[in-house]
Amino acid sequence: MFQTLYSYFWWERLWLPANLTWADLEDRDGRVYAKASDLYITLPLAFLFLVVRHLFETYVATPLAGLLNVKEKVRLKATPNAVLEKFYAATTKHPKQADVEMLSKKSGCTVRQVERWFRRRRNQDRPSMLKKFREASWRFTFYLIAFIAGMAVIVDKPWFYDLREVWKGYPIQSMLPSQYWYYMIELSFYWSLLFSIASDVKRKDFKEQIIHHVATIILISFSWFANYIRAGTLIMALHDSSDYLLESAKMFNYAGWRNTCNNIFIVFAAVFIITRLVILPFWIMHCTLFYPLDLYPAFFGYYFFNFMMVVLQSLHIFWAYLIIRMAQKFITGKVVEDERSDREETDNSEEEEEVAKNGPLSNGHPVLNNNHRKTD
Repeated sequence: MFQTLYSYFWWERLWLPANLTWADLEDRDGRVYAKASDLYITLPLAFLFLVVRHLFETYVATPLAGLLNVKEKVRLKATPNAVLEKFYAATTKHPKQADVEMLSKKSGCTVRQVERWFRRRRNQDRPSMLKKFREASWRFTFYLIAFIAGMAVIVDKPWFYDLREVWKGYPIQSMLPSQYWYYMIELSFYWSLLFSIASDVKRKDFKEQIIHHVATIILISFSWFANYIRAGTLIMALHDSSDYLLESAKMFNYAGWRNTCNNIFIVFAAVFIITRLVILPFWIMHCTLFYPLDLYPAFFGYYFFNFMMVVLQSLHIFWAYLIIRMAQKFITGKVVEDERSDREETDNSEEEEEVAKNGPLSNGHPVLNNNHRKTD
């Protein structure tokens, strides 16, 4: 049964145009072609990336955070309470009003105390500023290096300037060593992102991130199997062109450099929209949809590749919507924040506690007897 499934999976009509077989892509006369077995190396490389990332975050990103004065917010911890903790872990982190009243009776706390406990407990689970900075630093470093390397791989190739060259002689297109390593490193990195996504900072687009990573891995792998390497290198370099800008904007945001963050964000927004909403659909996808049909009839691989491109493009439209919302806030003078982030909750009842301890408040600071505000 396994052999039958294997034969169906690698059926030539799924991966190659009509009248072509895998024998046509066997190495000969000094020409080397992409093979599925080449991708086995990406899994151990992905785990190597995780090790390198840990070392980078520990010995590079953490000291850098100190130099940039990345500060942690002091969070008030929720008082240990078995009843509330059980409900928080097993039922929901955001209880409804009826649940709050029920928990108030069970725990012996007032309704206000239960609400305050859940706010503080949720804040405890939110990732620290240092964790966010370290993750952004790692992704910034990789995307910047990957973009530079990707441009070095494709900038001197004829298909970088004339997209019809992408399909010239397809699929009998030999693989270059630079293309091999570009593919292996990119695919390994996205595997590592997928492996670490459960422990990374969770944002509101968590599901979309998973879809993006899976779609990217499938696209890179399929383009390798079907020898869509020229198109694949263009697509990967196009994506890397804006990602490092976003990560650098996050780094400066966490460091409190608001003006620098906002300026980089505007550049990122422009590059993202131009590359993902203009160049990708109207140049690259046009190239993958129409130019191949001049050479051979459509086959399953053609439809599958372009379907996955549509999935990626749909995600780009979703993220462009978030970016435009953030840009509107910037234009109207509001602080630019990551729309995907889960914001810190304020504890309004803390003011009441301060009143009891230190007297009346003015603008959030205790007013002292000599009419001077207490400073930090």
